[in-house]
Parts: sequence; structure tokens; C-alpha cells
Amino acid sequence: MNLFAKAKDLGIQTEFIDGHGRPHVTAADALEAVFAALPPQAARRLIDGPVVIRQGHVARSALLAGASLPVRWEIAGEAGVVEGEVDGGIIEWAAQPPGVWRLRLSDAAGVTEEVPLLSAPEKAFGGDFDRGWLLAVQLYGIRSTRNWGMGDFTDLADLIELAHALGADGVGLNPLHALFDDKPADCSPYSPNSRLFLNALYVDVDAIPEYPPEAADVVANATPRLRQSESVDYVAVAALKWPALRAAFKAFKAGAAPERRVDFEKFRAERGTLLSRFACFEVLRHRFKTPWWEWPAEWREPDEAACARLREGPDADAVEFVEFVQWNADRQLAACKARADELGMKVGLYLDVAVGVQSNGFDAWNEQGAISRLLGVGAPPDPLAPAGQDWGLAGYNAIGLEQRFFEPFRQMLQASMRHAGAIRLDHVMGLMRLYLVPRGFGPRDGVYVPMPFEAMLALTALESVANRCVVIGEDLGTVPEGFRDRTRDWGIWSYLVMMFEHDSQGTFYDIDHYQPGALVTFNTHDLATYAGWRHFNDLKQKRSLGFDPGQTDDDRWHALTMLDQVLGRHGIHGNSFYAIVEFLARTQSRLMAIALEDLLGLKEQPNIPGTIDQHPNWRRRMPLCIDEIAAAVDPAALKAATRERSRKRTGRGGV
Repeated sequence: MNLFAKAKDLGIQTEFIDGHGRPHVTAADALEAVFAALPPQAARRLIDGPVVIRQGHVARSALLAGASLPVRWEIAGEAGVVEGEVDGGIIEWAAQPPGVWRLRLSDAAGVTEEVPLLSAPEKAFGGDFDRGWLLAVQLYGIRSTRNWGMGDFTDLADLIELAHALGADGVGLNPLHALFDDKPADCSPYSPNSRLFLNALYVDVDAIPEYPPEAADVVANATPRLRQSESVDYVAVAALKWPALRAAFKAFKAGAAPERRVDFEKFRAERGTLLSRFACFEVLRHRFKTPWWEWPAEWREPDEAACARLREGPDADAVEFVEFVQWNADRQLAACKARADELGMKVGLYLDVAVGVQSNGFDAWNEQGAISRLLGVGAPPDPLAPAGQDWGLAGYNAIGLEQRFFEPFRQMLQASMRHAGAIRLDHVMGLMRLYLVPRGFGPRDGVYVPMPFEAMLALTALESVANRCVVIGEDLGTVPEGFRDRTRDWGIWSYLVMMFEHDSQGTFYDIDHYQPGALVTFNTHDLATYAGWRHFNDLKQKRSLGFDPGQTDDDRWHALTMLDQVLGRHGIHGNSFYAIVEFLARTQSRLMAIALEDLLGLKEQPNIPGTIDQHPNWRRRMPLCIDEIAAAVDPAALKAATRERSRKRTGRGGV
């Protein structure tokens, strides 16, 4: 079949208009590389893809023209098998219990097919609150008198107390995904080894009951320097934490309390095969020290029998150590969620979810059909990135997901929502389509590959309701027409950044522009702080690095004038950050995020996209210890600005 005809048949968009308004046509060799990276798929003969049954909606499927009537079907689910037969071209589906089921069809000519059938609630979980706000924090950057040079889960517990005292309903965090323990300098939380497990460097080792005092004495000599550092020294922190975690594990093996052993086994049962595979993968990765596709043939794909042999052999302790570390990370994060619940915080933890994973990491090894290591997720050329972008991440593909009955995506959502009251899906447009760049080609040679949008929305709603977790989609950048209407219809919230919410003349939109189903914020972790924006710090810094900041000083003066005007139109006096908070707090958007950097008036932004070593991305630390932050914030001004969103608080640290 002609390459471009095949692409059209699969819905792959080989021609598009980029952000500059210029047409792009994908080169034939790049398109061939995309096809080679996707799993093979048999031609559909009876039905065109997954079936979605949505509560409160009529669900019908049209049979393909080649189907020989009658067509019999059966749905295999937890309650057994439901069967039926149709003599016409349309199947009307009855309601099914929530979940993902196997739909088997067979026609009069003996053709059979099996596709996923998803039974979903009408909408994602909408939250059981009116309007609240969250304290947005980069956890690694939290400074305290007791941590080991980067923020940890005990610091997070203290942040929850602080946020509660300030009137917030939760704490928003950078992604907590597992990274590569042997590459601590590769610290971007958006480039994970796995989205199914946690970054062990956030574990408070001192809080592990088995951690021996003699090991703590060794660490005590090194931590003062790391605590005083202006940026996180991940290499030094890792050099302390991993031996300390091993010492705690050794002590656990030698004499853990019975209740601790019971809870460890409970955790292993909770996470099941995924945890066992992750632990085996980490042991193998350290053994072979090469990408998994270069490992000996027996290990290039996950195999339960081989993993069982590894667990029972000389590497048994090494496998169990990985599980031990994940157990402690999970339980410390769970304790933070439990404390937020005790305090009556309606969100508790708002966690960020990366759009993809490293191709040489666990998720890509574990799901080689659903995640292709040979295709990088990115974006076509636009004014901010004229050459286009390849983020170096592997993403899902529709064929592999359907063949796995969407289990990889569902497991990722479950892991992300496990301890969260809300999550943010980075680049949520990936539910509808992904811009994929074949390895060896530049980002201009990518193609838009479609995803089963309705099925992805249904799965998101299914897990959102099951976990009582609000889902916010980061829908910034190039958004397909009609995309926000569909996500909003399914109860997935938008992500509104005030910096970008203005018309072509720079006039900021009024309060009534902001819809209820959204999280609203002034900026993001990749943008200037409010103080830095007002003082042109971001423009100066980008110019000093040789970047075009995308805005002139005159543009910024105009933006500042427009900001004063929109505040004035709503009777808000002055232009301090608390004026911004008051403006955003008065919108109908259900959640508002306030960055800790802005509360402290910091001018330096956390990250500058496009830089590697020129800026301390993912390493910048707060100037104050966590117990000093409350005194540096003007609580009266904050409470006045958030009065429409804050409720009276009680409990330790309450006001």
C-alpha cells in the first residue's frame, strides 16, 4: 500500500499547518520509520475500534460494510458473559458495570474480532468542594533544618500544615515519578524512568523505623553543607541516601517489627506484578549497564518465569530492596494524604503527571507494544520553538493500547491517583493525538498520530470516579479545534494561566472569562515569577543566555499597563501579588494555584525551558526554611485576597 494512503487509513496526519502558518508535509522516509515503530495491526473487518458505553448516553456501534449478517457478540466481564445477535448494521449497547471488558464479535462468514468495551461514568469526578486554592511547590526545593539537602516527604507533611494554616485546600507538586537512581544529575521530573512508581530521593530516611543510629551519625557530618547550598546537589544527596536506605533495609531484614513486615507484604500484594517487575528491571539495569534492548535475549522482554527465578536466586535481596524503598516512599506519601484528610483539606495532594517516559526506562520495557521507544513525543514548529520540539520521551500508541485493552494507561492513572485528590495531565492533547518524531529524524519530520480519544476520555473518567480524583488537563499550546469542548463534556478541567489569558491586543480577560471547570494560576513552573515578570527578570536572563525572549521591553510595559487596567476594572487597587490573587480568587474557576515563589516575592523563576546547564533547572531551592515561611508571608493580605475561597480552619496550625 502507498505510504500516504496507509497513513490516511490509520488517521495519521502527514500534512498540517504549523504555528507559523506554514504547511508541512512529512517526508516519506520519516513516515516509513513511524510505521516501522508501531505494532502491526490486523485489518478491521467487523467493527471500527473500541466501544464506549457512557452512563446516561445512548451507545451504538456501526458494523463495517464487509460484515456478513447476522453478527453475534459477547461481552466477557466480572459477572460472566453477556451475549447477543444483530441482523442489521447497528448494535445498540445496554448498560454494563463500570470497567474495561472484552467484546468478541463473529459474523456469518466466520470472521471473528475482539476489541475493548469500556463502560464509564458520564463524567470524571468533579470534587466535593465549591472553590478552593492550592499552594504550588517544587518539593525538591524545600529547605528545612532536618532534610538532607532536598525536600522530602516529611517536608511535604509540614507543607500541608502550612497550607492548611494559610487557608488552602491542598498542596500542588512537581511530578514525583521514579527517575534513574544511578543518574541523579538527570533530575527532570518530566523525564521519568517510570510513572508507576516514586522517586526514592523524596523518602525521609530518618523516618524509617529501622534506620540504624550508627548510620545516621555518618550522614550528620555531610548534611549541613547540603542544607546550606543554594541549589540541590542531587549527586551528593543520592550518595548519602542510597547507602542509608541500604542500611535501613539491612536492619529491616535483621529485625523488623511484626507489624512492619505485615505492612510490607500488604504493599507487595497491593502493587502485585508491576512492583515485582519494576524491582527485577532495576536489578537487571544495574547488572547490564546498557539499554534494555541490548540485554541478553532472555531479558529483553518481561517474563514472569524469568523474574521468579531472579527473585529466588542470588539477587533476591537486591530485588526486595527495590520493593522496600518503594514501600517506604508510598507509605510516607500516604501519610501526607492522610494528614490532609484529617485537616479537612478537600484536595490534599495535587500531583503532576508527565506526558511520556524515557525509552530506556521501566515503563517502555514493560509495555513495548503500547509504548514505542523509537518514537519521541514532541511538538511541531511554533513561534516559541521555530524548529519544533522533540522532548526525548516515549509515549503511548493507539494500536498497542487497544491490543492491551488499555491496561498500561489505566495502570498509570491508578498509580498517579493513588494518593492524590487531583492530578494534572501534562500535554493533555495527547489523549486525542500525539506529535511523534521517529528516532534519527528532526522535530520537523514528525507526524500527528491519532489516539482513541473517546476511549481515553472514558478511561480517565472511570479512574477519576473510582479514585475520587479531579483531573486537570494542561491544555496550553496548539489545541485542536473542538478539543476543549470534548474534555469539558467529560468533566476534565482546563488549565488557565493568567499570563496567557488576553486578546490579540494584549488586553487581559475579565473575571467572568474564567470557566468553573478549570484550575487558574498566574504562571507555571516554566514561566517567570510574578516579581520577576514585573521586573523584566525573565527577559534579561533569556537575553543574557542568547535566547530571544519572545517579547520586547515595550511589550512588557504594555502588558503591565493592561494588567493594571483589568485589576482596576474590577475595583482591585494596586498591583501587588495579592491583587493578582484577589482577581483570580474571584473567578468561578473551581481551583486556584498560588506558587510559593510568588508568596515569597522571589524574582528568579524555577526553570527556563530550552536550557540545560545555563540555569539550575529542577535544582533551585527556597531561600527560607519551611518553618520560616509563615513569618515571611503576609497572612492578613493573603486571607483578604482569598476570602471567597478559604474556609475557617481548625486543628494544629489552624487559624
